[in-house]
Amino acid sequence: MKPNNVTRLLDARKIPYTAFELPAEKLGAMEAAQHMGAPPEQVYKTIVVTREGKGKPILALVPGPGTVDLKALAKAVGEKKVNLPTERDAERLTGLQAGGISPLALLNRGFEVLIDESAILFDEIYISGGQRGLDIRLPVEALVELTGANLALIARY
Repeated sequence: MKPNNVTRLLDARKIPYTAFELPAEKLGAMEAAQHMGAPPEQVYKTIVVTREGKGKPILALVPGPGTVDLKALAKAVGEKKVNLPTERDAERLTGLQAGGISPLALLNRGFEVLIDESAILFDEIYISGGQRGLDIRLPVEALVELTGANLALIARY
């Protein structure tokens, strides 16, 4: 595996992680979990959500089997309404390919990060490594600390 900005960042901060190489096509969280032999509820997908008014988009991390509850998310960030952009818009907003959107690749870009509260059930979760074909398992605490994320009940099953 070639290092990328995400793995370099984790190495520089001495954060323990495990990198998983996956097929380069866009995989859903459930397929990624299968490839890694990981429980699907421990594999989190990053969903880009836009605000109704002005302001940077939100990165919502929810477990593989779930979806983002837009009402709960809007409430958690103090917005009346939030929207799901198209995949193409999400790529344009983040500069990353769908399937490779990672909060760790977007640090210091002004995105608000919310992680579904279920993450606290695990010591480590799996998230995108910032490019298609790369997932990373890392401690939840380290992810929250690095991204300044808030935990909220934002997933729906």
